[in-house]
Amino acid sequence: MITILGSATKYCDGISRRSFLKIGAFSFGAYQFSQADLLRAENRANPASASKLTNNPGSSNHKAVINIFLGGGPPHQDMWDIKSDAPAEIRGEFKPIATKVPGIQIGEVFPQIAARMDKCSVIRSIVGASGGHDGIQCLTGRSPNAFRAVGGWPSLGAILSKLKGSVDPSVPPFVGLAARTGHPPWSDPGSPGFLGSVYAAFKPDGQGMSNMKLSTINRAQLVDRKNLLKRFDQLKKEVDYNHNLEGLDAATERALGVLTSSKLMDALDVSKEPERIRQRYGDGKPYQYQYDGAPTASEHILIARRLVEAGARCVTLSFGRWDSHGKNFDLVRDHGSKLDQAVSALIDDLEIRGMLDDVTVVVWGEFGRTPRINKDAGRDHWPQVSCALLAGGGMKNGQVIGSTNRLGEHAASRPVTFGEVFSTIWHNLGIDPETTTIPDPSGRPTHIGDAPVIRELVA
Repeated sequence: MITILGSATKYCDGISRRSFLKIGAFSFGAYQFSQADLLRAENRANPASASKLTNNPGSSNHKAVINIFLGGGPPHQDMWDIKSDAPAEIRGEFKPIATKVPGIQIGEVFPQIAARMDKCSVIRSIVGASGGHDGIQCLTGRSPNAFRAVGGWPSLGAILSKLKGSVDPSVPPFVGLAARTGHPPWSDPGSPGFLGSVYAAFKPDGQGMSNMKLSTINRAQLVDRKNLLKRFDQLKKEVDYNHNLEGLDAATERALGVLTSSKLMDALDVSKEPERIRQRYGDGKPYQYQYDGAPTASEHILIARRLVEAGARCVTLSFGRWDSHGKNFDLVRDHGSKLDQAVSALIDDLEIRGMLDDVTVVVWGEFGRTPRINKDAGRDHWPQVSCALLAGGGMKNGQVIGSTNRLGEHAASRPVTFGEVFSTIWHNLGIDPETTTIPDPSGRPTHIGDAPVIRELVA
């Protein structure tokens, strides 16, 4: 389907300033951001990518991040910071187990991660949580109020898209896998903030997936439409909506490359993965304790690896609902065992493919949970301290960063902020957070990092 609409001021050819070309579900127009807009923005940010107008024959390894968000607030003292010496009303039901790294113990629900602890690091002392039931700090590294008046601080995926552009023109650099949840903030892939919608995550559900399905258009028809664009040279020179449309032909051809390429669709199709590998990840079913949160969709962790392998730079996903005000220990047994299986399979997969040093995996939630167990065998919100698991990224893994006190109430040593974790991820991606800037809405260069890297992890 092709639609040319016109209104407002007419030019001599009868086509208006607000006319636009629509191909399938993508719109090239005055009041909609399109895939072509995204590609144009990437070209401006990374001119070297402007010449990549056709699908690459193959992609070499690139730096990437897989951000696994545990929406709801996972209980730090039941996962990677077991408190064996605390009173029963605090320590809970789980025992510590030894890991591959002598001296490091984690919760008994995570035996497979324990066996791979030499490739992981645990942070037990994350501080500075705002207390909100959302993933903003896990997606941006900044306060939810940062730059709020001008759209908010952009997420890591959005900034990475602007700084680096696409590895492959047919694969979006930033992908958010989580389907919409009953509590929407738990499926937020990360906002583009003040960078604008052109740097938003590609979401392969709903409208996003329909964008990739060309049921009524074949490539020959798209080529005809591409040729038609060449007749609009005069219009292109005069159209200007919020930014100049420089290089429209090149950006449009790249957008058509996304539409006609099977690479992204193949990466999203987990059925193309060998059955033995799918079984290693598991399917996360049956989904329990989901309520208004995300399912324990283990296949999303597998798809994240497939997307990075295809060329994505940042993949975010939400795994489970960890808001355990009741039945905390039953929930951790269910969610934790599934997470243990899928994350371990991901680590193995990345290592086998020679990608582990290039891909940073981070697993965390918005805050921790109360040391004291409530009357419903649950733990309540506790923003005072939380934890995270990191893997890969070329880091000096096999260590624990920070500690909490005996009752798991607060950081007793080496408090780590969300910003420090993000600066470390930037470093792993080959980007210096102390010197790299993006323009804020006024055009002023603003550093992407606001905290130092975690020196213990950086080689």
